[in-house]
Amino acid sequence: MPSIVQIAGVSFPITDYDSAIRKFKDWIGKGTSHQVCIANVHTLVTAMRTPAYLTIMRKAAMVTMDGQPLRWYANAVCGSQITDRVCGPELMLRCLQQGIALNWRHYLLGGRPEVLEMLQIKLHQQLPGVKLVGGYSPPFRLLSSDEDSRIVEEINKSNADFLWVGLGAPRQEQWIYHNLHRLNVPVCLGVGAAFDFHAGFVRRAPHWMQSFGLEWLYRASVDLRLFRRYLDTNPTFIWMLLRDWIRVRLLKCSDICGHM
Repeated sequence: MPSIVQIAGVSFPITDYDSAIRKFKDWIGKGTSHQVCIANVHTLVTAMRTPAYLTIMRKAAMVTMDGQPLRWYANAVCGSQITDRVCGPELMLRCLQQGIALNWRHYLLGGRPEVLEMLQIKLHQQLPGVKLVGGYSPPFRLLSSDEDSRIVEEINKSNADFLWVGLGAPRQEQWIYHNLHRLNVPVCLGVGAAFDFHAGFVRRAPHWMQSFGLEWLYRASVDLRLFRRYLDTNPTFIWMLLRDWIRVRLLKCSDICGHM
């Protein structure tokens, strides 16, 4: 089985939660900064349409398959045998849990002020001993270079091992990418709605809907504003999946996934 597959020009390592966390532990030991992108259909299709965003995903130290449809593509088109995705909210929770014994330090960037406050309260309640060394809710607009510098300085002062960024895609990935060279944080991840989920402001989809790749439908039913996003990106991905499945399985093309 390949160790890496490519979907729409983005390289995905064949990994799981435990393997990803072992990699993070190695990065923390080395002390160098790395960007992790948590990709779903929306972010992948956005990258396909936006060269600058595609560059960010290509240069990331790791890109994980958040959405079940990406796993389906890898298995159906690339012949992988991936049994589960690696999604942002679950990855965040596991890193926080396992990091207690390892004394890992976490900084939270993003979310509305009330969400960030409740997130910190709930994490301390649910995970006694977790080290949250700072948090900041930036204004909902583009930040000036001076504001970015102040945020980076505050994060670096915290000596965090993990920077969790909940600004929504693609803003969170863009912010990490443009500031990575001056961040002294080994693991920097954009985790989208994970702050809202763990703070209790938004409920996650039932497990059966997550398993069948229908989490997007649940979220859209709760927040109707998301329908426009999904109606824009989901058909593009479905067409790509069908097209590439035909090319690989029926036409026997072998240059789709870039196996490594």
